[in-house]
Amino acid sequence: MKPGELEAIAGGYHGDPFAVLGPHRLDEGWVVRAYLPQASAAFVRLPDTLLVKMTRVQDEGVFEVHLGEDPGRYRLRVERQDGTVDEFEDPYRFPALLSDYDIYLHAEGTNYQAWNSMGAHLAECEGVAGCRFAVWAPNAEMVSVAGDFNQWDPRRHPMRRREGGIWELFLPGVGEGEIYKYFVRSNIYGVSGLKFDPYGFASEKPPKQASVVWDLSRYQWGDQGWMERRGATSWLERPVSCYEVHLESWMRTPEGEPLTYHEMANQLVPYVKRLGFTHIELMPIAEHPYSGSWGYQVVGYFAPTSRFGSPDDFRYFVDRCHQEGIGVIVDWVPAHFPKDAHGLARFDGTACYEHEDTRIGEHKDWGTLIFNFGRNEVRNFLISNAMFWLKEYHIDGLRVDAVASMLYLDYSREDGEWLPNKYGGRENLEAIDFLRKFNEEAHTVPGALTIAEESTSFAGVSHPVYSGGLGFAMKWNMGWMHDMFAYFKSDPIFRKFNHNHITFSLLYAFTENFVLPISHDEVVHGKGSLIGKMPGDDWQRFANVRAFLGYMWGHPGKKLLFMGSELGQYEEWNWQGQIRWDLLQYEKHHQLQAYVRELNYLYQTEPSLYEVDYKWQGFEWIDFHDVDNSVISFLRRGKRAGDYLVFVCNFTPLPRQNYNVGVPEAGRYQEILNSDWEQFGGSGVKNDGDLRTSDGRIQGRFHYLTPTLPPLGVTVYRRVGA
Repeated sequence: MKPGELEAIAGGYHGDPFAVLGPHRLDEGWVVRAYLPQASAAFVRLPDTLLVKMTRVQDEGVFEVHLGEDPGRYRLRVERQDGTVDEFEDPYRFPALLSDYDIYLHAEGTNYQAWNSMGAHLAECEGVAGCRFAVWAPNAEMVSVAGDFNQWDPRRHPMRRREGGIWELFLPGVGEGEIYKYFVRSNIYGVSGLKFDPYGFASEKPPKQASVVWDLSRYQWGDQGWMERRGATSWLERPVSCYEVHLESWMRTPEGEPLTYHEMANQLVPYVKRLGFTHIELMPIAEHPYSGSWGYQVVGYFAPTSRFGSPDDFRYFVDRCHQEGIGVIVDWVPAHFPKDAHGLARFDGTACYEHEDTRIGEHKDWGTLIFNFGRNEVRNFLISNAMFWLKEYHIDGLRVDAVASMLYLDYSREDGEWLPNKYGGRENLEAIDFLRKFNEEAHTVPGALTIAEESTSFAGVSHPVYSGGLGFAMKWNMGWMHDMFAYFKSDPIFRKFNHNHITFSLLYAFTENFVLPISHDEVVHGKGSLIGKMPGDDWQRFANVRAFLGYMWGHPGKKLLFMGSELGQYEEWNWQGQIRWDLLQYEKHHQLQAYVRELNYLYQTEPSLYEVDYKWQGFEWIDFHDVDNSVISFLRRGKRAGDYLVFVCNFTPLPRQNYNVGVPEAGRYQEILNSDWEQFGGSGVKNDGDLRTSDGRIQGRFHYLTPTLPPLGVTVYRRVGA
């Protein structure tokens, strides 16, 4: 033993504790050393029950005893100043448990199920139950595990350093529910601090910050039927109608508390099913310290937030969704992470997960740090995290937040505030490679979706990696959303001057696999709620919302609607409150909710609305030239030749009698949906019974209908016979 090593152990800065502590063979016999600052006296209990007293060899609590033979599976016994006695296993007599192969894959960046080796795992070693801890901190001088089990003394349980900067330790007797952190001391800057486990499976409820040991193997799933069906489903050809939810503010108890995961399963799931949505899309549910970030500043990437219950409680929620035929998509945030001291920021005292240079490592607008996508271990962490949610929690899809900020090095930066790539360009080549690999791995999970929130014209976001794309299954159509709001905010008198806003999206609608989003970002920060964006008196505002949603559900692309929009909530979304459920006592709000339910019913029962969403064959303009009347008409087609619907949209408050609409075939047509029906709060302008075609060349077709178009209304017609 080298001089000063005992002092380093007692001082909590020895980088190789197993070289000092535990059993060691000498030239003659054996020595057992232990750091026991809580002990006034210490003993070794040998396997034959013989108790041998240890000698204090360092004032702050290092004890040792010399033995004539291998001590075998000994235990330690301590007597405290207050007279209490404790006997326990010595962590430093146990071997390393992580395999060299696991460590090699981690360093290579290809262990995409790294949660099975990293983090805190209940384990058994040599017949002794305990917990195996493993964490990556390549520039740490020393890493230890601290928790209630050692009175949060960071000197008590220093970890074993392995290759590649991984530290591990098996702690006997530590079981499920124990809270812990890693104490990390840097060998470069001399800084130290207590850190949340990057791979921790559970956490204390904020504002508390510790990780919690959790057994992931216990929950028994009941969604086998859903998972089998999902794996055989081509979602691009199926209805996808998402209800976006912020769990903390969807509904609260009479006492003002958010619902638990179990309460959500009993209330949110039936509600979504009743309204006909196919999926619930959750804003980030990974653990985050500040509720005001809405979950987008993540600290615990592998821990569902404890605000609403345990990890198993969240599994129960997902399970119930699946048993009711509802998919679950979660927001995933690999673009950035917060600077909170207990999180990933400067995890080992250096830029471990982020970049050292703030020109490529920091989002100053958001006050967050950018992942170093070029580092093997960071890619390993993020891709493993994606696979973790898909596999361990049966999540059906990941909506990737802020993709544009990942793609461009100059995102939200002025000249001189960013560094170009090796070719002199603005593209973040390492992030692009990461996204492609993430998508390749995610799509190995049967039926799993990946969806990009990407706001630029970056080419091929939802194209396969093998053809040069990023590999996402779908992409949010932000351009459509902004154009639609620009159009509908204008007074109907002036809409003829903005006609291109509702037609422009069809110029590029099939360049990507688009989702049409009305998301949380559009109903907050002064932007107004969905109905709050609409002009006119109260009747016109509701009619505008119905027309807006009718066109949205008819337009090619999957659908997403943020909670509260279906009620006609006047106020912007407030994450500290809840949806204005009290509005349902008023008929017009209840009628709007019924209209959304009817849209979803039509969507799920009409293949022409979802089978051919991403090809021109699924959409056909009838007429978009009637600018003066602000009327457009189009067809949506399914795979079968005769499977089509006729949409006619009148975006002014004037009804239009005997309006000519060209149709593909002669025969009888019926109005199957009308946003102006009285049961939806409309004026009741409708077309009852059969509408028969007339012959004549209208809008390039040889047959036409002459329906009455309701004011601010969307009508849908189906051919029902010759």
